Amino acid sequence: MEYGICNLAVIPLRAEPNDKSEQVSQILFGEAFEIVEWTNRWARVITDYDNYEGWIGRLQFVMLGHIAYKSLKQITPAITYRAVTQAWKKPDNTVLYLPVGSALVFLKGTTCHINNEKFEIIGEIGETEPLDITAKSFLNTAYLWGGRTHYGIDCSGFTQTVFKLQGIYLRRDAWMQAEQGTTVDFISEAKLGDLAFFENEEGRITHVGIMLNNSQIIHASGRVKIDSIDSEGIYSEEQNRYTHKLRIIKRLINGHK
Repeated sequence: MEYGICNLAVIPLRAEPNDKSEQVSQILFGEAFEIVEWTNRWARVITDYDNYEGWIGRLQFVMLGHIAYKSLKQITPAITYRAVTQAWKKPDNTVLYLPVGSALVFLKGTTCHINNEKFEIIGEIGETEPLDITAKSFLNTAYLWGGRTHYGIDCSGFTQTVFKLQGIYLRRDAWMQAEQGTTVDFISEAKLGDLAFFENEEGRITHVGIMLNNSQIIHASGRVKIDSIDSEGIYSEEQNRYTHKLRIIKRLINGHK
């Protein structure tokens, strides 16, 4: 088995081995993956963090040895909490602008070591903020299919990232996340941090957002924004209509009021 690790700030994970193929997710700095197939220019990978599969360009990562990969599996590396964290790449004297949630792997002091490359972290990486503050830091971030950063994010990427910064694991897609947690029976019982899931006309879960209370939700739709929600679904004041039909509310965090 072969393994790799992202040594760039962020790389697109695509559905097919083609530059024009849709981006299904992103791999952030320091995130490792298993390589399951090669082509001339592409590698099909399964991500270590969320077990998500797709294709990445062969020039956009470096190989990771079996021992190094196994050692990563046994620890939880520090992550960045700021929207942007600078990392000075010593070998070529350049700067990478790491997105929130990047993994600071093989960290010694303030230096990440990836193979023979050294990345000096500049400034503080930040710290965990309350969930509502973390979520609101993404307000007005543009919707981007497959996105996971402040420069573009999709609905499930938004919930996954916010929860990651709280130390809580979420799977990648909305329908996957809907299988986690416990059901909240009535929207009147919803609390900060509950996840609300929404279905399309075929009954498939296609959207997710984070409840701020039992009448407001923050979610990525066009951009990250706060909308009203009731038992029918999300009501958009901008569009003067319901935009998403509520399917279920799940709770993964206890203790929020």
